[in-house]
Amino acid sequence: MAINRQFTDELHAGNVIKAKYLTDVGLLHLHMLPPTISLDFTYIFILIFAFLLTQRIWRDPECRATMKKFLNKAKGAFDDHHSGGGGGGGGFPGQQQQVPMQDGQSTIQPPTPADVTRYRYHHGANVGSVFIMEKWLTGSMFPEHAQGSSELAAVEGWVKQEGIDQARQRFERHWREYVSDGDLDWLRDHGKCTTIRLPIGYFTLGPPYCDGTAFKHVSNVYQNAWPAVKQLVQRCHQRGIGVLIDLHGLPGGANPQDHSGTDSNKAELWTSRSNKDLATRCVLFVAQQARSMDGVAGLQIINEAEYGAKGMYDCKAASWSHGHNSLRAGQSNPVVIDTHLYWCFSDEDKRKSPLQIAQEVGGKLSSLDGKDGSVIDHGAAQAVVGEYSCVLGEESWAKGGGASKDDLVRQFGNAESSHFQQRAGGSFFWTYRMDWMEGGEWGFKQMTNSQAIVPPQSLTLSAGDVQQRIQHAQSQQQQRKQETVGAHTHYWDTSHPGQYEHWRFEQGWDVGFQDAIIFFGMRSQGGVDGGDKIGMMDLWCLKRLRESGQGGKLVWEFEQGLRQGVRDFYGCAGV
Repeated sequence: MAINRQFTDELHAGNVIKAKYLTDVGLLHLHMLPPTISLDFTYIFILIFAFLLTQRIWRDPECRATMKKFLNKAKGAFDDHHSGGGGGGGGFPGQQQQVPMQDGQSTIQPPTPADVTRYRYHHGANVGSVFIMEKWLTGSMFPEHAQGSSELAAVEGWVKQEGIDQARQRFERHWREYVSDGDLDWLRDHGKCTTIRLPIGYFTLGPPYCDGTAFKHVSNVYQNAWPAVKQLVQRCHQRGIGVLIDLHGLPGGANPQDHSGTDSNKAELWTSRSNKDLATRCVLFVAQQARSMDGVAGLQIINEAEYGAKGMYDCKAASWSHGHNSLRAGQSNPVVIDTHLYWCFSDEDKRKSPLQIAQEVGGKLSSLDGKDGSVIDHGAAQAVVGEYSCVLGEESWAKGGGASKDDLVRQFGNAESSHFQQRAGGSFFWTYRMDWMEGGEWGFKQMTNSQAIVPPQSLTLSAGDVQQRIQHAQSQQQQRKQETVGAHTHYWDTSHPGQYEHWRFEQGWDVGFQDAIIFFGMRSQGGVDGGDKIGMMDLWCLKRLRESGQGGKLVWEFEQGLRQGVRDFYGCAGV
C-alpha cells in the first residue's frame, strides 16, 4: 500500500474490486482501487475470472485456452479445499441451491494441517517492503540519487552506482535478512500471528518474467529472488505461520502507484495484451510452485486494481461470490472477499473524532449481513480485512477531548481487533517491517506491544491450557449434544410440523464438534501455544457439505448441525 492513495467505503460501494480464492493453493485474489475517498478504503478482490475476462480476453480463443489451463492447474495445485458457510437461518433452507437428490458416499476426513493453515482465523500482518520496495518504508534500499520511490528506481540506482553483481548481492542480502529469525519468532510468540501477507512483484519470479518489461535491463538482479521467497515461506512454516503470497506488482501496473513497481504513474496492465499474458504466466507459475510449498495459505493474484479498469466491474463481489461459492457450482475453487479499512486519508474522516471513528468500526462489513451463514440458502460469503492500521489524521487526534493519544490509539485498535475477529475470516495489519521500527500507528509490533491490536483470546492460551480445555469440552460433549439435538428436534417438530430427517442435524453436529477440536488442538500437538478457531466458517461448511455425500431437500439440517457443533465446542471450551 502507499500512503497517498484514495480509498472507498463499504463492500457494496464499489463494484467488484478484489477477490481471493481460497483454492487448493489457498487464497487467490484480485484487487481494484475504488471510486471515492473514504475512511473505509474498502477493496473487494474479484478473482481470476475478472482479471482474465478484462479487455475481451474471454472472447479470444488463445487466451481462453490459457485461462482454462490456469484454472485446471490452480485447482489441482493443492488438496481440494472447498468450503462454505453454514447454516442455520430460519425457514426451510435449501430451496435456492441445487443439491443431489440422493445421498452418496461421504468423503469427510479429519482436518489436515493444510486445512488449518487455510481455514483458520487469520490474525496477521503484512511484512512490508521486502520483495517490492516502497521508499517510505525502506528508504535504506534507495541510493541517494534514486530517480523515484519505486522498486525500479531503487534497483536502477544501485545498478548504476555499483554494477549489476553488487546490486544483486545487495538485494539478496535484503531478501534474506530484512525479516530475521528474531522477527518471525516475535510474530509467533508475541504477535500471535497465524499468517503473514507477503507482497512480491512479477520481477520477483526471475529474469524470464522480466522480458519485455521495464525490468528487463536489470533482470539479473532477480536471479535468486523466487528461491528467497520460498525460503521465507519455509521459515514461516517452521514456526506454524502461514503465508499469503501477494502479487502486489503486475506487468504494466494494475494501478498507477509506485508500489506496482515503477514510477510511470500509469496502469498499463489493462490496455496491453502482452502485459495481461505475462500476468497470467506469473499466476500460473506461482500456483504451480505452490503445490510443493508447505505453509502457503493463499495467492493474491492482483493488488489494488485501478478503479474503472475495463472488465473489473461486471458484477458485484458479494453476489458473484455467492454464485461461485455454491453447491450448484460443483467442485469450484471458493472465493473470499477482501476489504481494506483505513480512517486516515479522506477529508471526511479527518473531520471525525477518534471516538466517532472507533464507534464507526462496528458498522463495517455490514454488507455481509444476511448474505453469510447459510450455504444452502444462498451460497457462502466470506470476508477478510487485508489491510488496516491504527493511523488517524492529526485533525482527528486533535478532537480527542483531552484524552491522551495513547489511550485513543488503544481504544481505536481494540475496536478494530474485536470487530474483525467477530465478523471477518481474518485480518492483516499494515505493516510489520520498516526501517523506522517499531512503526508508530503503522507498526504492528508497536501496536501489539501497546495492546492496541490484540489477538483472539484462543491464540493467547498455553499449549497445556488448550489441552485441558479440549478435555473439558469432551467430558461435556454427549450431554451438550443431547441438549442441542433435542432442542432442534423439538423446535421444528412443534413450530413447523412436517417430515424431517433430524439424523442429518446430529451427523452435522458430530462433524462440527470434532472439526473444532482438531483446529483448536493442532498447535498444542506440536507443543506450540495457542488454539486456532475456524475463521473461514462459511467456506468450511461448503467444503463439508460437498464432502458429506448428503442429498435431498433436508441437507440444510446437516449444515445447521455442523455449525452448531462448532459453536457448542467453543462454548464448552470457554473460547
